[in-house]
Amino acid sequence: MPSPTHADHAAAQPPDPGTVDALISQARQLRTRVDAVLRDSDTAGDPQLRWQRALCDLAVHQLDDLGTHLGQLRDGLDPADLPPDGLLLLDVPLQPSRPDAAAVGALGRAGSAQWDLLTDGALWSDELYRIFGRSPEDGPLTLDELPSWLFAEDQAVLTEMVTGCLVDGRPIDGEFRIVRADGSVRTVHMVGEPVLGADGGTESMWAVLRDVSDLRRSQRTLRETRESLQRQRQIAQTERRMAVELQEAVLPPWRGAQRFPLDGGPTTMDLAAHYLPSATSALIGGDWYDAMQLPDGASLLTVGDLTGHGVAATSGMAMLLGALRGMAVAGLQPGPLMGWLNELLDTSPQPALGSALCCRYEPATRVLHWSQAGHPAPLLFRNGTGRSLDPPDGVLLGATSGAQYTQAREQLAPGDLLVLHTDGLAPRRVLVDTSTGTAEAAAGGNRLLAMAPLFAAARTAQDCVRLVAEEFGTPDREDDACVLIARIL
Repeated sequence: MPSPTHADHAAAQPPDPGTVDALISQARQLRTRVDAVLRDSDTAGDPQLRWQRALCDLAVHQLDDLGTHLGQLRDGLDPADLPPDGLLLLDVPLQPSRPDAAAVGALGRAGSAQWDLLTDGALWSDELYRIFGRSPEDGPLTLDELPSWLFAEDQAVLTEMVTGCLVDGRPIDGEFRIVRADGSVRTVHMVGEPVLGADGGTESMWAVLRDVSDLRRSQRTLRETRESLQRQRQIAQTERRMAVELQEAVLPPWRGAQRFPLDGGPTTMDLAAHYLPSATSALIGGDWYDAMQLPDGASLLTVGDLTGHGVAATSGMAMLLGALRGMAVAGLQPGPLMGWLNELLDTSPQPALGSALCCRYEPATRVLHWSQAGHPAPLLFRNGTGRSLDPPDGVLLGATSGAQYTQAREQLAPGDLLVLHTDGLAPRRVLVDTSTGTAEAAAGGNRLLAMAPLFAAARTAQDCVRLVAEEFGTPDREDDACVLIARIL
Protein backbone atom coordinates (compact mmCIF):
# COMPACT_ATOMS: atom_id res chain seq x y z
CA MET A 1 0.00 0.00 0.00
CA PRO A 2 1.60 3.35 -0.97
CA SER A 3 2.29 5.75 1.86
CA PRO A 4 0.37 9.05 1.89
CA THR A 5 3.70 10.86 2.23
CA HIS A 6 4.69 9.96 -1.32
CA ALA A 7 3.20 13.15 -2.76
CA ASP A 8 6.49 14.07 -4.42
CA HIS A 9 6.36 10.97 -6.67
CA ALA A 10 5.25 11.33 -10.27
CA ALA A 11 1.49 11.16 -10.47
CA ALA A 12 0.13 7.87 -11.74
CA GLN A 13 -1.86 7.99 -14.95
CA PRO A 14 -5.58 7.44 -14.33
CA PRO A 15 -7.07 4.25 -15.79
CA ASP A 16 -9.05 4.45 -19.00
CA PRO A 17 -12.72 5.02 -17.97
CA GLY A 18 -13.98 2.77 -20.74
CA THR A 19 -11.90 -0.14 -19.51
CA VAL A 20 -13.09 0.31 -15.93
CA ASP A 21 -16.73 0.60 -17.05
CA ALA A 22 -16.36 -2.68 -18.95
CA LEU A 23 -14.95 -4.37 -15.84
CA ILE A 24 -17.82 -3.01 -13.72
CA SER A 25 -20.35 -4.31 -16.24
CA GLN A 26 -18.74 -7.77 -16.23
CA ALA A 27 -18.70 -7.83 -12.42
CA ARG A 28 -22.40 -6.93 -12.30
CA GLN A 29 -23.30 -9.62 -14.84
CA LEU A 30 -21.34 -12.22 -12.91
CA ARG A 31 -22.99 -11.08 -9.67
CA THR A 32 -26.42 -11.55 -11.26
CA ARG A 33 -25.54 -15.04 -12.43
CA VAL A 34 -24.27 -16.06 -8.98
CA ASP A 35 -27.49 -14.66 -7.47
CA ALA A 36 -29.48 -16.87 -9.85
CA VAL A 37 -27.53 -19.93 -8.68
CA LEU A 38 -28.31 -19.04 -5.05
CA ARG A 39 -32.03 -18.59 -5.78
CA ASP A 40 -32.31 -21.87 -7.65
CA SER A 41 -30.42 -24.01 -5.15
CA ASP A 42 -32.23 -26.18 -2.62
CA THR A 43 -29.76 -27.11 0.11
CA ALA A 44 -32.03 -28.97 2.50
CA GLY A 45 -30.31 -32.02 3.99
CA ASP A 46 -27.48 -32.22 1.49
CA PRO A 47 -23.95 -31.35 2.74
CA GLN A 48 -22.64 -31.10 -0.81
CA LEU A 49 -25.30 -28.53 -1.79
CA ARG A 50 -24.87 -26.60 1.46
CA TRP A 51 -21.16 -26.33 0.74
CA GLN A 52 -21.87 -25.15 -2.82
CA ARG A 53 -24.33 -22.53 -1.57
CA ALA A 54 -21.80 -21.26 0.99
CA LEU A 55 -19.23 -20.96 -1.79
CA CYS A 56 -21.68 -18.94 -3.89
CA ASP A 57 -22.49 -16.72 -0.91
CA LEU A 58 -18.80 -16.04 -0.39
CA ALA A 59 -18.44 -15.22 -4.09
CA VAL A 60 -21.32 -12.72 -3.81
CA HIS A 61 -19.57 -10.80 -1.05
CA GLN A 62 -16.30 -10.79 -2.96
CA LEU A 63 -18.04 -9.59 -6.13
CA ASP A 64 -19.74 -6.83 -4.11
CA ASP A 65 -16.33 -5.70 -2.89
CA LEU A 66 -14.93 -5.89 -6.42
CA GLY A 67 -17.74 -3.71 -7.76
CA THR A 68 -17.26 -1.21 -4.94
CA HIS A 69 -13.53 -0.83 -5.55
CA LEU A 70 -13.97 -0.58 -9.32
CA GLY A 71 -16.57 2.13 -8.77
CA GLN A 72 -14.15 4.09 -6.65
CA LEU A 73 -11.45 3.60 -9.25
CA ARG A 74 -13.75 4.96 -11.94
CA ASP A 75 -15.18 7.89 -9.98
CA GLY A 76 -12.02 8.93 -8.19
CA LEU A 77 -11.96 12.07 -6.04
CA ASP A 78 -12.19 15.69 -7.06
CA PRO A 79 -8.68 17.23 -6.75
CA ALA A 80 -10.32 20.23 -5.08
CA ASP A 81 -11.17 17.97 -2.16
CA LEU A 82 -7.52 17.09 -1.50
CA PRO A 83 -6.02 18.87 1.52
CA PRO A 84 -2.97 21.01 0.89
CA ASP A 85 -0.59 18.64 2.68
CA GLY A 86 -1.53 15.76 0.38
CA LEU A 87 -2.85 13.47 3.13
CA LEU A 88 -5.99 11.62 2.07
CA LEU A 89 -8.67 9.57 3.78
CA LEU A 90 -10.22 7.12 1.39
CA ASP A 91 -13.86 8.09 1.68
CA VAL A 92 -13.62 11.69 2.94
CA PRO A 93 -10.96 14.34 2.63
CA LEU A 94 -8.76 14.73 5.69
CA GLN A 95 -10.38 18.06 6.47
CA PRO A 96 -13.54 17.15 8.45
CA SER A 97 -15.53 20.12 7.17
CA ARG A 98 -15.99 18.78 3.62
CA PRO A 99 -17.10 15.10 3.46
CA ASP A 100 -17.12 13.47 0.03
CA ALA A 101 -20.48 11.63 -0.18
CA ALA A 102 -19.81 10.14 -3.64
CA ALA A 103 -16.60 8.54 -2.45
CA VAL A 104 -18.33 7.20 0.65
CA GLY A 105 -20.98 5.47 -1.49
CA ALA A 106 -18.36 4.08 -3.85
CA LEU A 107 -16.32 2.41 -1.16
CA GLY A 108 -19.13 0.90 0.89
CA ARG A 109 -17.93 -0.92 3.99
CA ALA A 110 -14.47 0.71 4.23
CA GLY A 111 -13.54 3.75 6.27
CA SER A 112 -10.29 5.50 7.11
CA ALA A 113 -8.66 7.31 9.96
CA GLN A 114 -5.58 9.28 10.93
CA TRP A 115 -4.25 9.51 14.47
CA ASP A 116 -1.91 12.46 15.18
CA LEU A 117 0.76 11.59 17.73
CA LEU A 118 1.75 15.19 18.34
CA THR A 119 -1.72 16.48 19.24
CA ASP A 120 -3.31 13.15 20.27
CA GLY A 121 -6.08 14.05 17.83
CA ALA A 122 -7.90 11.79 15.43
CA LEU A 123 -9.77 12.20 12.16
CA TRP A 124 -12.32 9.62 11.06
CA SER A 125 -14.26 9.26 7.85
CA ASP A 126 -18.05 9.05 7.98
CA GLU A 127 -18.01 5.37 7.02
CA LEU A 128 -15.72 4.55 9.91
CA TYR A 129 -18.26 6.04 12.29
CA ARG A 130 -20.88 3.77 10.74
CA ILE A 131 -18.62 0.72 11.13
CA PHE A 132 -18.20 1.45 14.84
CA GLY A 133 -21.86 2.39 15.28
CA ARG A 134 -20.94 5.87 16.48
CA SER A 135 -22.18 9.30 15.57
CA PRO A 136 -19.80 11.98 14.32
CA GLU A 137 -21.05 14.06 17.25
CA ASP A 138 -19.48 11.46 19.56
CA GLY A 139 -16.12 12.18 18.00
CA PRO A 140 -13.44 9.71 16.91
CA LEU A 141 -11.77 7.24 19.22
CA THR A 142 -8.19 7.99 20.16
CA LEU A 143 -5.53 5.28 20.07
CA ASP A 144 -5.85 4.99 23.85
CA GLU A 145 -9.64 4.56 23.66
CA LEU A 146 -9.72 2.17 20.71
CA PRO A 147 -8.65 -1.03 22.57
CA SER A 148 -11.62 -0.77 24.95
CA TRP A 149 -13.95 -1.51 22.01
CA LEU A 150 -12.18 -4.75 21.15
CA PHE A 151 -12.64 -8.31 22.38
CA ALA A 152 -10.26 -8.89 25.27
CA GLU A 153 -8.33 -11.54 23.32
CA ASP A 154 -7.95 -9.18 20.35
CA GLN A 155 -6.58 -6.22 22.29
CA ALA A 156 -3.05 -7.62 22.26
CA VAL A 157 -3.25 -7.97 18.46
CA LEU A 158 -4.12 -4.29 18.06
CA THR A 159 -1.43 -3.20 20.54
CA GLU A 160 1.21 -5.17 18.66
CA MET A 161 0.17 -3.72 15.30
CA VAL A 162 0.10 -0.11 16.52
CA THR A 163 3.38 -0.45 18.41
CA GLY A 164 5.10 -1.99 15.39
CA CYS A 165 3.81 0.83 13.20
CA LEU A 166 4.68 3.75 15.48
CA VAL A 167 7.95 2.45 16.93
CA ASP A 168 9.42 0.28 14.20
CA GLY A 169 7.77 1.88 11.16
CA ARG A 170 6.14 -1.39 10.06
CA PRO A 171 2.92 -1.32 8.02
CA ILE A 172 -0.26 -2.49 9.72
CA ASP A 173 -2.19 -5.45 8.40
CA GLY A 174 -4.46 -7.38 10.73
CA GLU A 175 -7.97 -8.08 11.98
CA PHE A 176 -9.82 -7.65 15.24
CA ARG A 177 -13.39 -7.77 16.51
CA ILE A 178 -15.19 -4.80 18.00
CA VAL A 179 -18.27 -4.70 20.21
CA ARG A 180 -20.46 -1.73 19.35
CA ALA A 181 -22.63 0.18 21.79
CA ASP A 182 -25.72 -1.82 20.71
CA GLY A 183 -23.94 -5.10 21.55
CA SER A 184 -23.40 -6.18 17.94
CA VAL A 185 -20.03 -7.59 16.98
CA ARG A 186 -18.20 -6.63 13.80
CA THR A 187 -14.96 -7.97 12.37
CA VAL A 188 -12.66 -5.22 11.14
CA HIS A 189 -9.63 -5.55 8.86
CA MET A 190 -7.14 -2.77 9.38
CA VAL A 191 -4.24 -1.77 7.12
CA GLY A 192 -2.12 1.32 7.58
CA GLU A 193 1.28 2.98 7.64
CA PRO A 194 3.18 5.51 9.72
CA VAL A 195 3.26 9.05 8.39
CA LEU A 196 6.76 10.49 8.72
CA GLY A 197 7.68 14.10 9.35
CA ALA A 198 10.47 16.10 7.78
CA ASP A 199 12.92 14.84 10.41
CA GLY A 200 12.07 11.23 9.61
CA GLY A 201 10.16 10.71 12.84
CA THR A 202 6.64 9.35 13.02
CA GLU A 203 4.07 12.15 13.28
CA SER A 204 0.86 10.21 12.78
CA MET A 205 -0.62 6.89 11.74
CA TRP A 206 -2.83 6.53 8.68
CA ALA A 207 -5.13 3.49 8.34
CA VAL A 208 -7.99 2.05 6.35
CA LEU A 209 -10.49 -0.05 8.32
CA ARG A 210 -12.83 -2.35 6.47
CA ASP A 211 -15.87 -4.15 7.86
CA VAL A 212 -15.34 -7.76 6.78
CA SER A 213 -17.97 -9.31 9.04
CA ASP A 214 -20.14 -10.64 6.21
CA LEU A 215 -17.12 -11.90 4.32
CA ARG A 216 -15.71 -13.73 7.34
CA ARG A 217 -19.15 -15.13 8.12
CA SER A 218 -19.39 -16.49 4.59
CA GLN A 219 -15.88 -17.94 4.84
CA ARG A 220 -16.74 -19.55 8.17
CA THR A 221 -19.90 -21.05 6.72
CA LEU A 222 -17.93 -22.28 3.74
CA ARG A 223 -15.32 -23.84 6.01
CA GLU A 224 -17.93 -25.49 8.21
CA THR A 225 -19.90 -26.91 5.28
CA ARG A 226 -16.68 -28.10 3.64
CA GLU A 227 -15.68 -29.85 6.87
CA SER A 228 -19.16 -31.35 7.13
CA LEU A 229 -18.89 -32.58 3.55
CA GLN A 230 -15.48 -34.08 4.26
CA ARG A 231 -16.89 -35.88 7.31
CA GLN A 232 -19.75 -37.22 5.21
CA ARG A 233 -17.28 -38.44 2.60
CA GLN A 234 -15.14 -40.11 5.25
CA ILE A 235 -18.21 -41.83 6.69
CA ALA A 236 -19.24 -42.96 3.19
CA GLN A 237 -15.72 -44.25 2.47
CA THR A 238 -15.65 -46.14 5.77
CA GLU A 239 -19.07 -47.61 5.13
CA ARG A 240 -18.08 -48.62 1.62
CA ARG A 241 -14.93 -50.31 2.89
CA MET A 242 -16.90 -52.22 5.54
CA ALA A 243 -19.53 -53.22 2.96
CA VAL A 244 -16.86 -54.45 0.53
CA GLU A 245 -15.10 -56.43 3.23
CA LEU A 246 -18.37 -57.99 4.36
CA GLN A 247 -19.38 -58.81 0.80
CA GLU A 248 -16.01 -60.40 0.04
CA ALA A 249 -16.24 -62.45 3.24
CA VAL A 250 -19.68 -63.80 2.36
CA LEU A 251 -19.63 -64.37 -1.40
CA PRO A 252 -17.93 -67.52 -2.71
CA PRO A 253 -14.14 -67.23 -2.53
CA TRP A 254 -13.69 -68.75 -5.97
CA ARG A 255 -13.07 -66.47 -8.90
CA GLY A 256 -13.15 -67.74 -12.43
CA ALA A 257 -14.11 -71.35 -13.24
CA GLN A 258 -15.50 -73.84 -10.73
CA ARG A 259 -16.29 -77.47 -11.49
CA PHE A 260 -18.53 -79.84 -9.54
CA PRO A 261 -17.72 -83.56 -9.85
CA LEU A 262 -20.27 -86.32 -9.18
CA ASP A 263 -19.19 -88.42 -6.17
CA GLY A 264 -15.55 -88.20 -7.18
CA GLY A 265 -16.42 -89.22 -10.72
CA PRO A 266 -16.87 -87.13 -13.89
CA THR A 267 -17.49 -83.40 -13.73
CA THR A 268 -21.16 -82.52 -14.00
CA MET A 269 -21.12 -78.73 -14.13
CA ASP A 270 -18.76 -75.95 -15.30
CA LEU A 271 -19.42 -72.75 -13.33
CA ALA A 272 -18.34 -69.10 -13.43
CA ALA A 273 -19.71 -65.95 -11.81
CA HIS A 274 -19.04 -62.24 -11.75
CA TYR A 275 -20.07 -59.25 -9.64
CA LEU A 276 -20.59 -55.97 -11.53
CA PRO A 277 -20.56 -52.88 -9.30
CA SER A 278 -22.90 -49.97 -9.87
CA ALA A 279 -21.68 -47.24 -12.21
CA THR A 280 -23.68 -44.55 -10.38
CA SER A 281 -23.59 -45.49 -6.69
CA ALA A 282 -20.62 -45.13 -4.36
CA LEU A 283 -21.97 -47.87 -2.07
CA ILE A 284 -22.09 -51.63 -2.42
CA GLY A 285 -25.55 -53.16 -2.81
CA GLY A 286 -27.08 -56.35 -1.48
CA ASP A 287 -26.60 -58.52 -4.58
CA TRP A 288 -25.30 -62.06 -4.19
CA TYR A 289 -24.48 -65.19 -6.12
CA ASP A 290 -23.62 -68.61 -4.77
CA ALA A 291 -23.00 -72.16 -5.91
CA MET A 292 -22.16 -75.13 -3.73
CA GLN A 293 -22.34 -78.90 -3.70
CA LEU A 294 -24.80 -80.35 -1.22
CA PRO A 295 -24.19 -83.43 0.92
CA ASP A 296 -26.56 -85.58 -1.18
CA GLY A 297 -24.64 -84.82 -4.42
CA ALA A 298 -27.03 -82.16 -5.72
CA SER A 299 -25.82 -78.64 -6.52
CA LEU A 300 -27.20 -75.33 -5.21
CA LEU A 301 -27.30 -72.34 -7.57
CA THR A 302 -28.65 -69.02 -6.34
CA VAL A 303 -28.62 -65.30 -7.06
CA GLY A 304 -30.49 -62.53 -5.29
CA ASP A 305 -30.74 -58.88 -4.48
CA LEU A 306 -31.65 -57.15 -1.22
CA THR A 307 -32.87 -53.54 -1.44
CA GLY A 308 -30.59 -50.74 -0.29
CA HIS A 309 -26.89 -50.04 -0.29
CA GLY A 310 -24.06 -50.03 2.19
CA VAL A 311 -23.46 -52.01 5.36
CA ALA A 312 -27.18 -52.50 6.09
CA ALA A 313 -27.76 -54.12 2.70
CA THR A 314 -24.62 -56.30 2.78
CA SER A 315 -25.27 -57.44 6.36
CA GLY A 316 -28.85 -58.34 5.44
CA MET A 317 -27.56 -60.15 2.37
CA ALA A 318 -25.10 -62.07 4.56
CA MET A 319 -27.94 -63.13 6.87
CA LEU A 320 -30.13 -64.34 3.99
CA LEU A 321 -27.32 -66.13 2.19
CA GLY A 322 -26.20 -67.87 5.38
CA ALA A 323 -29.74 -69.03 6.08
CA LEU A 324 -30.18 -70.18 2.48
CA ARG A 325 -27.00 -72.22 2.59
CA GLY A 326 -27.96 -73.82 5.89
CA MET A 327 -31.46 -74.81 4.73
CA ALA A 328 -30.10 -76.13 1.42
CA VAL A 329 -27.55 -78.29 3.23
CA ALA A 330 -30.36 -79.55 5.47
CA GLY A 331 -32.12 -80.81 2.34
CA LEU A 332 -34.96 -78.30 1.89
CA GLN A 333 -36.32 -78.02 -1.62
CA PRO A 334 -36.32 -74.56 -3.33
CA GLY A 335 -40.05 -73.86 -2.77
CA PRO A 336 -40.20 -74.39 1.00
CA LEU A 337 -36.77 -72.84 1.34
CA MET A 338 -38.06 -69.58 -0.20
CA GLY A 339 -40.98 -69.57 2.24
CA TRP A 340 -38.65 -69.72 5.24
CA LEU A 341 -36.41 -67.00 3.76
CA ASN A 342 -39.49 -64.81 3.42
CA GLU A 343 -40.40 -65.35 7.09
CA LEU A 344 -36.83 -64.56 8.12
CA LEU A 345 -36.81 -61.27 6.23
CA ASP A 346 -40.36 -60.38 7.27
CA THR A 347 -39.47 -60.69 10.98
CA SER A 348 -36.10 -58.98 10.67
CA PRO A 349 -35.60 -55.88 12.89
CA GLN A 350 -34.50 -54.01 9.77
CA PRO A 351 -37.38 -54.29 7.26
CA ALA A 352 -36.29 -54.76 3.67
CA LEU A 353 -37.41 -56.36 0.45
CA GLY A 354 -35.45 -58.88 -1.55
CA SER A 355 -35.68 -60.87 -4.74
CA ALA A 356 -34.09 -64.29 -5.05
CA LEU A 357 -33.68 -67.28 -7.30
CA CYS A 358 -32.92 -70.71 -5.83
CA CYS A 359 -32.08 -73.72 -8.01
CA ARG A 360 -31.32 -77.33 -7.06
CA TYR A 361 -29.67 -79.37 -9.78
CA GLU A 362 -29.75 -83.19 -9.65
CA PRO A 363 -26.72 -84.32 -11.70
CA ALA A 364 -27.75 -87.96 -11.88
CA THR A 365 -30.96 -87.12 -13.76
CA ARG A 366 -29.96 -83.63 -15.02
CA VAL A 367 -33.16 -82.21 -13.55
CA LEU A 368 -33.33 -78.63 -12.31
CA HIS A 369 -35.78 -77.75 -9.52
CA TRP A 370 -36.15 -74.06 -8.94
CA SER A 371 -38.18 -71.38 -7.23
CA GLN A 372 -38.19 -67.61 -7.39
CA ALA A 373 -39.23 -64.64 -5.28
CA GLY A 374 -39.97 -61.69 -7.56
CA HIS A 375 -36.79 -62.40 -9.50
CA PRO A 376 -35.92 -62.74 -13.20
CA ALA A 377 -36.21 -66.35 -14.30
CA PRO A 378 -33.15 -68.38 -15.35
CA LEU A 379 -32.22 -68.23 -19.03
CA LEU A 380 -31.63 -71.54 -20.79
CA PHE A 381 -29.44 -71.62 -23.92
CA ARG A 382 -29.49 -74.70 -26.11
CA ASN A 383 -28.26 -75.23 -29.67
CA GLY A 384 -27.52 -71.56 -30.27
CA THR A 385 -30.86 -70.17 -29.03
CA GLY A 386 -32.04 -68.97 -25.65
CA ARG A 387 -35.28 -68.70 -23.75
CA SER A 388 -36.51 -67.64 -20.35
CA LEU A 389 -37.90 -70.46 -18.19
CA ASP A 390 -41.54 -70.18 -17.17
CA PRO A 391 -41.50 -68.88 -13.58
CA PRO A 392 -43.45 -70.46 -10.73
CA ASP A 393 -45.44 -68.22 -8.39
CA GLY A 394 -43.48 -66.21 -5.86
CA VAL A 395 -43.64 -62.70 -4.40
CA LEU A 396 -40.75 -60.57 -3.19
CA LEU A 397 -39.14 -61.71 0.04
CA GLY A 398 -40.38 -59.65 2.97
CA ALA A 399 -43.43 -58.35 1.10
CA THR A 400 -46.01 -60.32 3.09
CA SER A 401 -46.18 -62.83 5.91
CA GLY A 402 -46.95 -66.47 5.20
CA ALA A 403 -46.30 -66.28 1.46
CA GLN A 404 -46.30 -69.58 -0.42
CA TYR A 405 -43.72 -70.30 -3.13
CA THR A 406 -44.25 -72.94 -5.78
CA GLN A 407 -41.51 -74.87 -7.51
CA ALA A 408 -40.78 -75.57 -11.18
CA ARG A 409 -38.95 -78.46 -12.85
CA GLU A 410 -36.78 -78.34 -15.99
CA GLN A 411 -35.05 -81.21 -17.76
CA LEU A 412 -31.56 -80.20 -18.87
CA ALA A 413 -29.22 -81.82 -21.38
CA PRO A 414 -25.46 -81.96 -21.92
CA GLY A 415 -24.22 -78.73 -23.47
CA ASP A 416 -27.03 -76.61 -22.00
CA LEU A 417 -26.05 -73.23 -20.63
CA LEU A 418 -27.92 -71.85 -17.64
CA VAL A 419 -27.64 -68.10 -16.90
CA LEU A 420 -28.80 -66.64 -13.59
CA HIS A 421 -28.63 -62.88 -13.05
CA THR A 422 -29.96 -60.08 -10.86
CA ASP A 423 -32.15 -57.34 -12.31
CA GLY A 424 -29.53 -54.58 -12.00
CA LEU A 425 -27.60 -55.97 -14.93
CA ALA A 426 -29.05 -53.36 -17.30
CA PRO A 427 -31.28 -50.29 -16.83
CA ARG A 428 -34.95 -51.05 -17.23
CA ARG A 429 -36.81 -49.19 -19.95
CA VAL A 430 -40.08 -49.51 -21.83
CA LEU A 431 -40.14 -50.04 -25.59
CA VAL A 432 -43.33 -49.01 -27.38
CA ASP A 433 -44.33 -50.75 -30.59
CA THR A 434 -45.50 -47.82 -32.76
CA SER A 435 -47.55 -50.09 -35.02
CA THR A 436 -49.64 -51.64 -32.24
CA GLY A 437 -49.23 -49.13 -29.42
CA THR A 438 -48.26 -51.90 -26.97
CA ALA A 439 -45.43 -51.52 -24.48
CA GLU A 440 -42.82 -54.15 -23.73
CA ALA A 441 -40.36 -54.12 -20.83
CA ALA A 442 -36.80 -54.50 -21.98
CA ALA A 443 -34.02 -55.25 -19.50
CA GLY A 444 -30.90 -57.33 -19.05
CA GLY A 445 -32.66 -60.61 -19.90
CA ASN A 446 -33.50 -59.50 -23.43
CA ARG A 447 -29.91 -58.47 -24.11
CA LEU A 448 -28.62 -61.73 -22.67
CA LEU A 449 -30.92 -63.74 -24.94
CA ALA A 450 -29.56 -61.83 -27.92
CA MET A 451 -26.07 -63.08 -27.00
CA ALA A 452 -27.02 -66.71 -27.73
CA PRO A 453 -24.71 -67.04 -30.79
CA LEU A 454 -21.78 -65.70 -28.76
CA PHE A 455 -22.46 -68.16 -25.93
CA ALA A 456 -22.68 -71.02 -28.40
CA ALA A 457 -19.21 -70.20 -29.70
CA ALA A 458 -17.70 -69.90 -26.19
CA ARG A 459 -15.83 -72.92 -24.87
CA THR A 460 -16.28 -72.46 -21.12
CA ALA A 461 -18.56 -70.82 -18.61
CA GLN A 462 -15.76 -68.40 -17.79
CA ASP A 463 -15.62 -67.32 -21.45
CA CYS A 464 -19.37 -66.64 -21.28
CA VAL A 465 -18.98 -64.56 -18.11
CA ARG A 466 -16.27 -62.55 -19.81
CA LEU A 467 -18.65 -61.81 -22.70
CA VAL A 468 -21.33 -60.66 -20.25
CA ALA A 469 -18.87 -58.38 -18.43
CA GLU A 470 -17.87 -56.80 -21.74
CA GLU A 471 -21.49 -56.32 -22.81
CA PHE A 472 -22.81 -54.89 -19.53
CA GLY A 473 -19.74 -53.20 -18.10
CA THR A 474 -20.99 -49.77 -19.25
CA PRO A 475 -21.39 -46.43 -17.40
CA ASP A 476 -25.20 -46.49 -17.72
CA ARG A 477 -25.75 -49.46 -15.38
CA GLU A 478 -27.77 -47.99 -12.51
CA ASP A 479 -27.36 -50.71 -9.90
CA ASP A 480 -25.07 -53.50 -8.75
CA ALA A 481 -25.54 -56.83 -10.48
CA CYS A 482 -24.43 -60.45 -10.36
CA VAL A 483 -24.35 -63.09 -13.05
CA LEU A 484 -23.86 -66.84 -12.52
CA ILE A 485 -23.39 -69.14 -15.52
CA ALA A 486 -23.48 -72.94 -15.40
CA ARG A 487 -22.63 -75.21 -18.34
CA ILE A 488 -24.09 -78.69 -18.05
CA LEU A 489 -21.58 -81.43 -18.90
